[in-house]
Amino acid sequence: MVNKERFIKALIENNGQLNELDLGERIQLDEDETREIIAQLLSEHRIRYEANSICKYSVVNKKRR
Repeated sequence: MVNKERFIKALIENNGQLNELDLGERIQLDEDETREIIAQLLSEHRIRYEANSICKYSVVNKKRR
């Protein structure tokens, strides 16, 4: 999925500055699509939940991408 890879790239470049929904909006995804991508990435263990930051998700292994 192209949007999933775009979201991962944006998440890396974001460096925790925007929350995940604003980040999705920045790359022209609607809220539902952003949430779906997040769910897929979590199930694939490509991102993890982080409670103590603005953006609640971070990439598990940035070097792999």
